[in-house]
Amino acid sequence: MAGTTNVSKLAGGAKGGATKLIGQVARKVAEDNAAQVEKLLETGPAQTNTALETTPPMDQMTQASENFSKGAEDAIEFGRGNLEAFTKATQTYMAGLQDLSRQAFALYQGMGEQAVENARALTSVKSLREAAELNTTFLRTAVEKSVSETARLNEAAFKLAEQSTAPLAARWTMALEKMTKIAPRV
Repeated sequence: MAGTTNVSKLAGGAKGGATKLIGQVARKVAEDNAAQVEKLLETGPAQTNTALETTPPMDQMTQASENFSKGAEDAIEFGRGNLEAFTKATQTYMAGLQDLSRQAFALYQGMGEQAVENARALTSVKSLREAAELNTTFLRTAVEKSVSETARLNEAAFKLAEQSTAPLAARWTMALEKMTKIAPRV
């Protein structure tokens, strides 16, 4: 039993030493943590102030966000206006082109009808000379009508070009005006 007692004493002594060692380590960790907390409390406000000074104020960030949002809305609205102008120009062009086509068809139809009448008139002539005079008259009339109608169709085509490009020209002018207003700020 004597041996057992010595082992128990050693174990008891080791237990006491381990407990003492754990207590010392715990005290050291607590002291280090306390020192770090004190240091953080001393330097924390200064670091926070520095961070706040280097970060833009919230009202500046809000203003920048509003400006960006307004710029995006303006760009979307400008794009929508461009699309509307393009649509209007296309509609004007197509309607005018249909009208020009109708006028040209009517001209060719009229010239065809005139040619049929001229052919009928040629069948009733009594001499070759009379046929030549009649044919010359028909030809002169056809050329005069063709020249006058072509000039009228050209005029209508130019007017159509002006009308169909007017919405696009207006958008182009507006874009230049906006760029002129923006350019001095940059």
